Amino acid sequence: MSTLPPCPQCQSAYTYEDGGGQYACPECGHEWPVQAAGAADAVRVWRDASGNILQDGDTVTVIKDLKPKGSGGVIKQGTKVKNIRLVDADHDIDCKIEGFGAMSLKSEFVRKA
Repeated sequence: MSTLPPCPQCQSAYTYEDGGGQYACPECGHEWPVQAAGAADAVRVWRDASGNILQDGDTVTVIKDLKPKGSGGVIKQGTKVKNIRLVDADHDIDCKIEGFGAMSLKSEFVRKA
């Protein structure tokens, strides 16, 4: 019995791996990439310093004083940041902070309000 997935286009059970990192269907000619087990189900989840799940549009509070690079000011502990946007990067929150403008923050320095 084959452990290869059926063709997502025609549901044929006669799929094969072509050796180039793709599956192929001999019946309809459809090709699709080979995925590691569980890779299709993997979804990024952002969490704050307390372990709460963050979502786009949330309001968060800064939990420690932050000195942004290239800025003369300090973002004080307790500063509320509204309407955050989550991004898949090193600094995973994009936001606007009053008095500072557009910023990127790390989720480990905020708590969901």
